[in-house]
Amino acid sequence: MKNDRRTAARKRIFSGLVFTIIGSLLLPSAVAQAEPEPTREEVEERIEELLQESSTLVQEYNKAEENLEVTEYKAEELDEQVGSEEEHYEELQTKVARLASASYQSNDPDSVRTSLFVDNPEEIYEQSADLSYLSESNRRELEAFAESDARLIALKAEAELARDEAAELLEELEEQKEEVDSSLTEQEELLASFGGESPVNAGETAAEGGDAPTYTGSASGNARAAIDFAYSKIGTPYLWGGTGPNGYDCSGLTQASWGAAGVSIPRTTYTQYDLPNQVSWENIQPGDILFFFPDLGHNGLYVGNGLMVHAPSSGKTVSEVRLADYWAQHFVGARRP
Repeated sequence: MKNDRRTAARKRIFSGLVFTIIGSLLLPSAVAQAEPEPTREEVEERIEELLQESSTLVQEYNKAEENLEVTEYKAEELDEQVGSEEEHYEELQTKVARLASASYQSNDPDSVRTSLFVDNPEEIYEQSADLSYLSESNRRELEAFAESDARLIALKAEAELARDEAAELLEELEEQKEEVDSSLTEQEELLASFGGESPVNAGETAAEGGDAPTYTGSASGNARAAIDFAYSKIGTPYLWGGTGPNGYDCSGLTQASWGAAGVSIPRTTYTQYDLPNQVSWENIQPGDILFFFPDLGHNGLYVGNGLMVHAPSSGKTVSEVRLADYWAQHFVGARRP
């Protein structure tokens, strides 16, 4: 009987432990499920944060891409210099080989010939000082041999380092881009579940039925040409680092628009903001470039009547948008090319 009671007691204890363990495993899940869903306002705020972060990354990407182009150009120049150094190297090698031959024929082969096979080119300079039987001219040739070889190595290393660093930075920015774009997509899908329209996209007009809207304002001259180009690109996909014709980012569109008017402007929002003709909000005119966010992460082309044409963000297309709904509150300056 006692054994039966002990068995029953063990069963009760075991059952209690099982329920305790199960409860402890389920509790975090229950707590997580009990967390409140974000409100529409919180989702909109998060979208704004991600949009600004994405815009900044785009411009950092563009700047890094420009830097890579510069380093590649520099590398090409260095390659040419390396080629010149290699020719000089070969000339000196021939001269030193002659010295070695002459030394061998003079029954003292070790000094110069040995110097040709040292591991460190700088050792040639050290050994050349001991070759007292050589003329001053020949000693200088040995020194030049070592210096030429050292320059050749340094130039190659410099070119490789610059390329590697620029390529690594671009790769890092691309990874960050993917993370931000993924988060932005998730938040926009969540916002869509609330219904209505995001303030970021309020008043947006994209191409309908494959036909882009046309400009009917009063701008003329270069400004008109720039605006006409921008309108012709409405409906074109947003593209990171895009400068056209099949995709644009924000500064790529403003650059291409003014380029169509025959006016060359820089590539990034940062460098476009450095253009000399500053314009206040009260004095903006069609064709002016408007800049947004404290870090200058975004810009667009003002087209009059409180509207601008811009390339918004990943997953979107070039569109016309009202400034008053969202963008006016993030305006930081304007420039007139």
